[in-house]
Amino acid sequence: MSDFDEDTAFLGQTGLYFWTTFFLLNTVFISTGFNGLYMVFIGSTPQHHCLIPDVNLTEEWRNAIIPVKVVDGEAVRSQCRRFSLQVVKNLSENGLVPGKDLNVTDLRQEPCSDGWTYSRDVYRENIVTEWDLVCDDQWKVPFASSSLFVGYLLGSLISGQLSDFGRKKVVFVSLAAQSVSVLLQSFAQSWSMFCLMFLFVGASQISLYISAFVLTELLSKTMRVVFTTLGAFLFYCIGYMTLPWIAFAIREWRPLLAVLATTSVVYFPLWRFIPESPRWLLTQGRRDEAEDIVRDAARKNKVQAPAVIFKEAEVLSDIKKYSILDVLRSRNSCCLTLMCLVMAINIGYFGLSLNTSNLSGDPFMNCFLSATSELPAYFVSTWLLKKCPRRPLLSVFLLIGGGVLLLIQVIPEALQSVALALEMTGKFGFTMAFGIVYIYTAELYPTVIRNVGMGLCSSAARVGSITAPYVIYLTYNRILPYVVMGTLTMASSVVNLFLPETLNKDLPETMDQMQRCK
Repeated sequence: MSDFDEDTAFLGQTGLYFWTTFFLLNTVFISTGFNGLYMVFIGSTPQHHCLIPDVNLTEEWRNAIIPVKVVDGEAVRSQCRRFSLQVVKNLSENGLVPGKDLNVTDLRQEPCSDGWTYSRDVYRENIVTEWDLVCDDQWKVPFASSSLFVGYLLGSLISGQLSDFGRKKVVFVSLAAQSVSVLLQSFAQSWSMFCLMFLFVGASQISLYISAFVLTELLSKTMRVVFTTLGAFLFYCIGYMTLPWIAFAIREWRPLLAVLATTSVVYFPLWRFIPESPRWLLTQGRRDEAEDIVRDAARKNKVQAPAVIFKEAEVLSDIKKYSILDVLRSRNSCCLTLMCLVMAINIGYFGLSLNTSNLSGDPFMNCFLSATSELPAYFVSTWLLKKCPRRPLLSVFLLIGGGVLLLIQVIPEALQSVALALEMTGKFGFTMAFGIVYIYTAELYPTVIRNVGMGLCSSAARVGSITAPYVIYLTYNRILPYVVMGTLTMASSVVNLFLPETLNKDLPETMDQMQRCK
């Protein structure tokens, strides 16, 4: 097969065609920023305590029926227990006064059999308040979050196989599926239906993400680096930064999801402006279509295309359908894939992102600050990737992210501002690593298996995403979530050093052109 970069070198590295494609492809990532982390708000647990039914109780007993315990030096009302309603009712009818005539701590306690009363100061309605996902059912919140990431896992595997139907088609089908899934989720009448629809949201969203990344094949080498670092993640961050303000304006989860779902409609007219990947068309033997796209690119860039761009004999020499088995068949691709699989970036990134609602302060502002902390990371990573080798760069920022997480545990509880600053520093490190790993992975795999390979690696990365919601709910030990995430991340930084370097290397087209693992 011919060298695509060499055959299309006449297009140059920039120009109207590349910039237009760059911008149009990036716009679809705004929707992933909207729909990836809304669980931060709709799954947040507000202050709550047992519902006290409308029975004949004095004001003193109504105020005293909820037990009080000391947590971190502060007296807080129990969220899952109350004193026996029947006993309290009898004592109230007999005229006894709590704290005066008897010690209420000696009374028998019972669970919240009549439901809960929730604070409506922050959220008017979310899935926690609607389905009482607290106390014995609090595990259902991280389970719901994990169902999104299980969807990521399934979508990562499927998107690679769907690429045989065309990179562009997968992007827009995934975009439509994401919009419909979020809309249907807003009508869920039960927690189980909500989780089921979250699977489809995750599958469609990661399929959109991977397919759009693979479409960077449309761009020149210079534009590809800018796209996969600054462009894609910057537009994702725009959606992420906008999410808390939409959630602030819409405090009920069903209207919020409906609004987020309908925003994807504006992207569908882009179908006629975003071309198919000429690289992929050549692997399918569709030389004429590939040449038409490249000639259109030459016209937009105002350069002269040669009479023959791709030689037919070279194009037809490597036509083959590839699957996940082909990725694992050769020793080199199998070794490379296995090393990519052990990356633990996701558990740190999503663990910190989902944890913003648990931080002290306003949850909307915390989410906005978490998103804002990513902006400098994208600009810095873009600059560094032009000059620095990918392999040590990725390892350094994995070490920064993991090291900060381990350092947080030694910060005294009185220095909450320092802990918050360190948490944002860790988010910066993970964001840098996140921005590097996508372009690095895309450069490691050849065109014929790039979508399949990235899908497989992304599938394994979902293990970190799936476990992240449970890690941040390890509330019985404050430091344990950070120890787990930090240790796994630092281990990943070591494994990364055994991957080949891709700086200033042409994208491999065939399996034979893949670099060797160390």
